[in-house]
Amino acid sequence: MQFKRIISGFVTLVMLAAVSPGVEAAPKGKTYDESTFIKTFGGKSKKQITEALGQPLKKEQSVKPTNADSFLPRSAKEDKSKPVNVEMWYYANVVKYDATHTYKSTELTFVNDSCQNIAFFNNK
Repeated sequence: MQFKRIISGFVTLVMLAAVSPGVEAAPKGKTYDESTFIKTFGGKSKKQITEALGQPLKKEQSVKPTNADSFLPRSAKEDKSKPVNVEMWYYANVVKYDATHTYKSTELTFVNDSCQNIAFFNNK
């Protein structure tokens, strides 16, 4: 519930970027199937994920547009609590979608140091 309230109080523009084509996987060796990867890394901290997967190939911060407040309803109360830090980490070739193929890019989205979203891409 706290997450929904925080997100409703903020408008966040997430700029997605792809891992460059032809980039090798960050960690050597282990790959995961989709469900195992989600169960293993969902909700984990940046430190825990770095220990298991190594450093990501790319990191990005979310950006709040300058005129975002003009789109919020005036009746909405601004949440003055701890600011929300949203960061995306990108790994290449760590998640399998069948026996012989891996997704080109895996995106982990962290909200205040906790992995809240995981996405797999082949077209980026």
